Amino acid sequence: MDIVIPLFDGFEPLDAIGPYEILAYVPGATVRFVTAEPGLVRDVLGSLPVHVPTGYAEVERCDVLLVPGGGSFQAMVADAAFLDWVRRIHAGTRFTTSVCTGALVLGAAGLLDGLTATTHWAATAALELYGATYTSERVVRQGRVITSAGVSSGIDMAVRLAALLSDEVTAQAIQLYTEYDPQPPFDTGSVAKAPAEVLERAHTLR
Repeated sequence: MDIVIPLFDGFEPLDAIGPYEILAYVPGATVRFVTAEPGLVRDVLGSLPVHVPTGYAEVERCDVLLVPGGGSFQAMVADAAFLDWVRRIHAGTRFTTSVCTGALVLGAAGLLDGLTATTHWAATAALELYGATYTSERVVRQGRVITSAGVSSGIDMAVRLAALLSDEVTAQAIQLYTEYDPQPPFDTGSVAKAPAEVLERAHTLR
């Protein structure tokens, strides 16, 4: 089972590494990172360079395509060859998925037109420009297209995807092994719950 995660400069670390940590434990699965040109890829925060040895053009098919977000989505949507590749790969996947603003990449490739989808709360207007209907749900499955909201929701998506790729007991075992049992100290993890001052401060973090 081949799972492919494209990384471009400016990727959001947890968007990619969170799902990777979960999906790498799926029995029979291999997770590969790919990029535009093999070499060093830098994350959006600047301190987590990743050496990616494989160019996306070298991959002709995979079982799962997982597109992370972050500032990298801008380079992805501007790369016509990459979007063509996404469309070709999608034609043969079991599941095509995204985390955060990775949904905008799927949208730019024409894969979300007419579908309900989710993304980071700050990118909802951009998502709907691609013909998708936004929902604030953390994970949305529309057939074999699965989108997840901002950053941490990618882990939720990956656990659900692990169940689809194997079975629920295996997915639950992976969740237990990674001790994924969120108990955040504050109840401000969504726009619906965050007070105005927190939302205002969050905008300054981008």
